[in-house]
Amino acid sequence: MDNTVAKTDVVSARMTTVRWRMFILLLFVGALSYIDRISLSIGMPLIVEEFNISPNMQGILLSAFFWTYAFFQIPGGWLVDKIGPRRLLTWAVTAWSLCQLLTGLSFNITMMLLARLGLGMAEAPQYPTGAKLAACWLPVKERARGAVLMDSSSTLGAAVGSLIVAGLISLLGGWRESFIAVAIITAGAGWIIHKYIRDRPEQHPQANKQEVDYINEENSREDSDSESSRYKGPVKRFLKHPTFWFMAIGFMTANMLFYGLLTFGPVYLFQARGLDIKGLAGASFLIYICGFVGENVAGWITQKLLARGMRQNLVMRSLLGISAAFASCSILSVAYVQSAELAIALLAATLFFGRFLGLYWSLPGTLTIRSQSGILGGMMNFFSNVGGIIIPLITGFVVSYTGSYFAALILFSVCGFIYLVCSLLINYETKLELS
Repeated sequence: MDNTVAKTDVVSARMTTVRWRMFILLLFVGALSYIDRISLSIGMPLIVEEFNISPNMQGILLSAFFWTYAFFQIPGGWLVDKIGPRRLLTWAVTAWSLCQLLTGLSFNITMMLLARLGLGMAEAPQYPTGAKLAACWLPVKERARGAVLMDSSSTLGAAVGSLIVAGLISLLGGWRESFIAVAIITAGAGWIIHKYIRDRPEQHPQANKQEVDYINEENSREDSDSESSRYKGPVKRFLKHPTFWFMAIGFMTANMLFYGLLTFGPVYLFQARGLDIKGLAGASFLIYICGFVGENVAGWITQKLLARGMRQNLVMRSLLGISAAFASCSILSVAYVQSAELAIALLAATLFFGRFLGLYWSLPGTLTIRSQSGILGGMMNFFSNVGGIIIPLITGFVVSYTGSYFAALILFSVCGFIYLVCSLLINYETKLELS
């Protein structure tokens, strides 16, 4: 009897892992958002045939999502600090499933353009919400791993989405039907978010005292929100810090490389490398799943190195430097190889290393206090998605003007080089308020 009681006490004292289950949920919700995004790229060859649109118009259509997505990053970050992640993310997911439905129902380019603008606005709060949850739920030494788990939803969604959308096109007979099916799949995610996610550890019914105390005690060593009034001020003060600009430009150019491949990659493989829809789906899956693996490898390595006591600057500069250098060289090599198989392998290597960029999402919770991590995450992602607006437009213009993708691939490599320089110049150890 005494042994049974002792075993029960040990089990009850064991710390729960609600924080990691919540970030796995964010991973799958984020993957849904990228399935919604990439569906247009996968369906683009068929949309081009139906509406007879030029490369320039393709660039505009692929860029439209980022117009509103970028514009609403800062309002989204501000709003998540005001009303909380749970409520805002529930509303956002519900809204973006409706916009995906309207994209599938579009009867002309204007309607599709408006639907994509709506999708960008609805998805805008997603990553600032994740940055806020990382700051509130994860201690500093776990934040990098949580950040890449959340951010790797982009490549997981792109990989799985490539197969799902291409499969639905084949199964249902058209791109419209596939878009509508994806919208229906997305619609239930808002309810799951509302049911499971909580803004803070102490609010979650499944998080025991050991987990709540562990999170709050670890974070209280870093900063105390109850004593943080001396750090508060207008958000424009961030703009005075060189670290903010290195962070913003580094994240922007890293994502320009990624968004360039995300938007024009499928069309490039279809037109320049001669892949059909099935081959395109398989190649896209391989490329993006390598990005998913690479990003999580980076998060795992970062957590291990920080747990061993290595300095934040050394760890982050080393991993992000490797990321940028290898990604730049890989994408540059694609421009010079003749084999489609080798080009696909190089694109996979580009995303494996390039997606280390997810480590940037640990910065909003590290470089500022938790109560303002949402707005800093929104500001960082605003710059990223300004790049998302620019890169499809430039790529479409370059391809239309030159008649090939050679110059576009060179441009992507230059973005990788700027990402390298900025990542090496960030001070990862000093809060922006105190520097």
